[in-house]
Amino acid sequence: MATETKPDAWTLGRVWRFVGRLGPTWLAGAIAAGPATMVSLLAAGAGFGYELLWVVVLSAVLGTVGQYLAMRLGLLTEAGIVAAVETHLGKPWAWLLVLDTVLAAGLAQLVIMKTLAEVSATTAASAGVGTAALVDPRFWGVTWAVVLAAGLAGGGYRVAEFGAKLLVSAVVLAFVASAFLVPIDPGRAAAGLLPAIPAGVDGARVAAGVLGGAVHITLLTMQSYTVRARGWTERDADIATFDVVSSMLVAFGVFSLAVFLVAASVLPETGLEPGTIDEIGAARALGPVAGEYATWLFLAGLLGAAVSTLGGNTIVPPALVADALGWEQSVEDPRYRSALVVVALASAAGAFLEGAFFQLLVLVLAFGLVGTPFVLAVILRLLNDPDAVAATNSRLANLGGIAVFAVAAVLAGEFALAELETVTRPVSAFVVAFAGAMALALVGLVGATVRKRVAAD
Repeated sequence: MATETKPDAWTLGRVWRFVGRLGPTWLAGAIAAGPATMVSLLAAGAGFGYELLWVVVLSAVLGTVGQYLAMRLGLLTEAGIVAAVETHLGKPWAWLLVLDTVLAAGLAQLVIMKTLAEVSATTAASAGVGTAALVDPRFWGVTWAVVLAAGLAGGGYRVAEFGAKLLVSAVVLAFVASAFLVPIDPGRAAAGLLPAIPAGVDGARVAAGVLGGAVHITLLTMQSYTVRARGWTERDADIATFDVVSSMLVAFGVFSLAVFLVAASVLPETGLEPGTIDEIGAARALGPVAGEYATWLFLAGLLGAAVSTLGGNTIVPPALVADALGWEQSVEDPRYRSALVVVALASAAGAFLEGAFFQLLVLVLAFGLVGTPFVLAVILRLLNDPDAVAATNSRLANLGGIAVFAVAAVLAGEFALAELETVTRPVSAFVVAFAGAMALALVGLVGATVRKRVAAD
């Protein structure tokens, strides 16, 4: 007679401990699944139907590869990316990396704070709050900046972030549930897997924004610091790889596909355009599962996504600057704590920005993508340098890295060329100038690499 086997308690405990150790890339994934990515996916589906499905799929795959390479660099060097670049490429390249990241993260900080402030004001107005201050986004921008500064400097921000992640999770689940309720067209969805970028500035910007949600300079640079904070080394390669795949390919991939497919199936019928879509229009995507509460649920999720993303994004500029200046990356170091406070308080300026935050969020990701090829080139350069890492990249890892670089460079180039058409506008002029500077940096890095190889031979 067969005996019933019971789960081995020791094995279950081991699995639980393994899961409990996950984290670094899940933090990156939480930032990737922030308001800018959500809005880019909604704009892509609303404006172009299923046409950009190929970008959505690629974003999860290439985002996973990019995070794997960044993680591997952190494990092998056991140093922050800025310190590794300074040691093996030189101080000018390290500071160029800092400047590139600070510009991208700084712009994201302002626009995400604008999003948080306006959603807070809209929620207060929808609730019938009569106080003038509570329906003014500027009041909320200053308030949230103070909360962010106090929380990060004092270590009390985790409670707010935990609550924010619960709100985001509820919205993600709502989109996943909606994906089973809306009439998705399999034929048109399959056609959307063929690479093509819709004509015009909006098409290039939205495509770059969708990819920029997963393959972004902020996510790539912060990976080495989160790995270090966990104390992971090359011996932890297995769990680190599982961490990357489970968070970016699986969790982020499901999130992206669900949001996009629901938007592509529901929103085009409403006549929304990428340049005019707003939070109220986008909330209609949740109508099949939330009904009359769709707007409230969407606003809550957008608010939660903004809060949780702001926490992670605020840390990035101070971490890189601290690494470059040799500070401790801990609130125990008053210089690092002061930098955190400055970045957090400066984000209040975002509430005073002009323009609709929906369109600005897409622009933020597209702008960040422009600086991403340079960071990818730096990571690949170090991972193929035997002086920098004990085990250089395999051929497969290099092929994956080159694929990420190529797609990011092409979409960033398409976006920059589209902005060239409106270069008389200050924002477009800044994007074009930034793209030109990053292109020159890439040429310089390739030249330096070739010279080193020639000298070595």
